[in-house]
Amino acid sequence: MCGPNHNFSGQSRAHCQPESSTIGVEVHPLDFFTNCGKIRFYCWDTAGQEKFGGLRDGYYIHGQCAIIMFDVTARLTYKNVPTWHRDICRVCDNIPIVLCGNKVDVKNRQVKAKQVTFHRKKNLQYYEISAKSNYNFEKPFLYLARKLAGDPNLHFIASPALKPPEVEIDVAQQQLIEEEIRKVVDQPLPDDEDEFFN
Repeated sequence: MCGPNHNFSGQSRAHCQPESSTIGVEVHPLDFFTNCGKIRFYCWDTAGQEKFGGLRDGYYIHGQCAIIMFDVTARLTYKNVPTWHRDICRVCDNIPIVLCGNKVDVKNRQVKAKQVTFHRKKNLQYYEISAKSNYNFEKPFLYLARKLAGDPNLHFIASPALKPPEVEIDVAQQQLIEEEIRKVVDQPLPDDEDEFFN
């Protein structure tokens, strides 16, 4: 069971938006109100670019959870997921990790649903999200809060105040993609993930 006023330090990957790429790290406190009290995540939004790679290890130290985020419109970001995961696991011992595919609002998707298999190989929770439309924004945080509190019945009773959506998402189309992801779970894993990117 959880008690009120938990503070969690979580690592989060950058949103990979060229117009506002993260340089180094940005820290964002994010409060959620739950049936167990307020939970504050200190989200350390680290740069995904390799030129900042050496800096990330210092930011991971003492992290209690992580969100690894890639951009579904940029194949290279998905190819970097194993490296980011390995680095987090090397520095942080056995923390809950969520994998998120961001920018699902964009029509020019480059990483198809059947290509997203890393979470299955590493037994991670996976969510498709859109930071610009707030689609599924709360799901990774709810999953992590439940893991950290050790309470599968924890639920949010109020969401944080969010910026209004910058874009609209085709929810029906996204639901079809997420159904495809659920169907792929029963299929054998490919031997080599890189085959999709050649």
